[in-house]
Amino acid sequence: KDIEFIRSNFYNKLEIFRFSSSLGRFVGYTEYGVKQAEYRNNNPSIIASMRAQREAYCLNNVGIDYRNA
Repeated sequence: KDIEFIRSNFYNKLEIFRFSSSLGRFVGYTEYGVKQAEYRNNNPSIIASMRAQREAYCLNNVGIDYRNA
C-alpha cells in the first residue's frame, strides 16, 4: 500500500498533468492540464489502464529493488 505509481506529462519543462495511484485519478496543473485530466478521469478505460500499470510495473519490481538496496 505504500507504493505509488506516478505518471507525469510535461511540456517545455512544465508539468501539465499527472496520474497518481494513491489518488486513483489524474490531476491537472495548468488550464490545459485540468481539461486533459477531466477528460481522462471521465474515461474508465484510461483509469483502469493506469491502475494496471501500478500492478504490472511497481508491484513486480519492488522485490528486485529492495534486494539490491
